[in-house]
Amino acid sequence: MDWTTALPLIFAALMAFSLFVYAILDGYDLGVGLLLPFTSDHDSDTLLASIGPFWDANETWLVLGIGLMLIAFPEAHGIILGELYLPVTVLLVGLILRGVAFDFRAKVPTAHKLIWDRLFFIGSLLATTSQGYMLGTYVLGFNESTAAIGFALLSAVCVAMGYAFIGGAWLIMKTDGDLQRRCVRWTRIALRFMMLGIVAVSIVNPLVSDAMFEKWFTMPQAIMLAPIPIICAATALGTHYYLGHFKAERAVGNWLPFASAVLMFLLCFQGLAYSFYPEIVPGQLTIWDAAAATESLAFMAVGVAIVFPAIIGYTLVSYRVFWGKATELTYY
Repeated sequence: MDWTTALPLIFAALMAFSLFVYAILDGYDLGVGLLLPFTSDHDSDTLLASIGPFWDANETWLVLGIGLMLIAFPEAHGIILGELYLPVTVLLVGLILRGVAFDFRAKVPTAHKLIWDRLFFIGSLLATTSQGYMLGTYVLGFNESTAAIGFALLSAVCVAMGYAFIGGAWLIMKTDGDLQRRCVRWTRIALRFMMLGIVAVSIVNPLVSDAMFEKWFTMPQAIMLAPIPIICAATALGTHYYLGHFKAERAVGNWLPFASAVLMFLLCFQGLAYSFYPEIVPGQLTIWDAAAATESLAFMAVGVAIVFPAIIGYTLVSYRVFWGKATELTYY
């Protein structure tokens, strides 16, 4: 395999990895924002303390993923963001609203915190549902029919529930006592809705796309791909059972729901990657069609080789430094 073939694949893999890490890391803090209305004032302090040192840095992965698309696949970047102009705007409004609410909340009297909690929730809701809507629109090749819009709305709900699930799983690790028990209940409910959404999307996708149906349901691909939905379903059922029999005193198992969420997200990403490979714009451009010149990719690879390890390094260090239960609210 020569560099003309390999470099676009490498950049596509790095872009996919960045977006996956974003879905996990910013996914849980968006999920915490979605769960904020179900808590008291005191508990909301604890919820925000659990994401305080991380939430802003987590969004770096989204910037990295979109930046890689811009420099490595400029034609695809223009088409995708052009088609998704409105939901991208909603996403940015949601992320800005979250940042403003988080910082202003730290500077107001206790009696005024509720308004900023609500704005943080609204920002989280806008960000999660817009991402789901964009995913649904992308999956159907930017179709603007009524059915396609309905599918995108379904995808918006599914993604929001997925983020609520991983957010609740994060809180199970970061809290204890009565709040942790309530987080277990929220996580279990979000898991049910997320699985319903995954099943619905998995049924609808092959029905509306002949190419996707052929990829998943022809032999021998159907047998080779069977482990993806089987493992995902087994993980969901096992997690649901575990949460239903959760014992707070078994502190060693607090990480299991979050690990299950990561595995389920990974399986969903694998399914999406297989469904669209080698296309980067469904039905329009492959990875190689949209790639920048080989010389440009080779030059940019040097910068990526420096930036990527740096981001991974400070991410690992920050999680190591601030690991443990969230007991009090500290703003950074």
